[in-house]
Order: sequence, then C-alpha cells, then structure tokens
Amino acid sequence: MSKTLADFNRLGTAEEYLEYFEIEYDSQFVNINRLHILKKFSDLIREVNIYFPDLTETEKFDKYREALTEAYDLFLTKSPLETKLFKVFQEKPNNIVMLNDIQT
Repeated sequence: MSKTLADFNRLGTAEEYLEYFEIEYDSQFVNINRLHILKKFSDLIREVNIYFPDLTETEKFDKYREALTEAYDLFLTKSPLETKLFKVFQEKPNNIVMLNDIQT
C-alpha cells in the first residue's frame, strides 16, 4: 500500500500513527503516555522538516517513522517529568522556595 502525505495528514491519534508506520506498541503504555509521545513526535517532525527540506516523500516517511519510534522509545526509559516537554514542567513556580535554593 502506498502512503501519501494526504494520508499522513488525516491521522490524529497515537495509535493511528503507530499503525500507519507499522510500529508494534503496547496499548496500555500508549494510553498512559499518549500526549507525551505525540508532543515529542511533533517536535521531531518539525526538526525533520527544518533540517531536511529536500527529502522525497519516501525519505520523509522514513524519517517520520524513525521520529515516532524515538518518541515512543523515549518514554520507555524516561518519565514525562524528566523530559520536560510541556511548558508546565519547564516553569518554576513563583510562590515556592526550592530546597536547593536555600543556602546554609
């Protein structure tokens, strides 16, 4: 089956992307890490598009598949808190003093 950018652009769920690229996955793991996988995948796709603008569609799909595999695999070894993908994890609250900020 030939895959096109139009097909790819119609996908929306983590499962659809994983199935589209024929990547085996654990559905329970995806249920827990779905937003993080999709966010990382989105970031990696953006990088592919910036750094490899002249790829053929087939080459682009290969890079996208690698990106999705990397995004999925990242959360097998790291927690969402460790990766700090979302803004909420990157901002330091203004009304909290962290222990490492206190000097003895």
